[in-house]
Amino acid sequence: MSPSKPQRQSDDRANIELVNSAPGVLDSLDRKIITRLQQDGRRAYGAIAEEIGLSETAVRRRVQRLKDSGVMQIVAITDPLQLGYGREALIGIRVHGDVRIVADKVAAIDAANYVVLTAGSFDIIAEVIAEDDNDLVHLLNDSIRTIPGVTEVETFLYLKLAKQTYAWGEK
Repeated sequence: MSPSKPQRQSDDRANIELVNSAPGVLDSLDRKIITRLQQDGRRAYGAIAEEIGLSETAVRRRVQRLKDSGVMQIVAITDPLQLGYGREALIGIRVHGDVRIVADKVAAIDAANYVVLTAGSFDIIAEVIAEDDNDLVHLLNDSIRTIPGVTEVETFLYLKLAKQTYAWGEK
């Protein structure tokens, strides 16, 4: 007696669910899940499951694995201007000494929301948000320039956001 079509489809889904249990390895289904969550972080797992051909349980497990491994976070993206922050800037920082130590200290500043070590004319680039120009001056002079090892700081004020995207789940 051959299995019915719904049973076979269920078996196929179960087999797919077993794929990719290795940490840090993304397959095409993981990328499809990420892409859909980037479009709408509140999208139901059942809807994603239907779209990509997995069970809801498999999608839930994969999302949890992706979150646990640090591959992705599901967060609310806000507009700093609407939250009372009137100034955004990119800060280029040159360092003498151990760049990692300085980067850790910059990263510990609440107003810094993005900090990277770079291989260019700056050793560190940080994105910061401030309530206003006075807050930015305080941040630059009292928080960043006072870190031991910081030799130079260049500020690039954001005038207008032309593009911001997080859609790089599927290659």
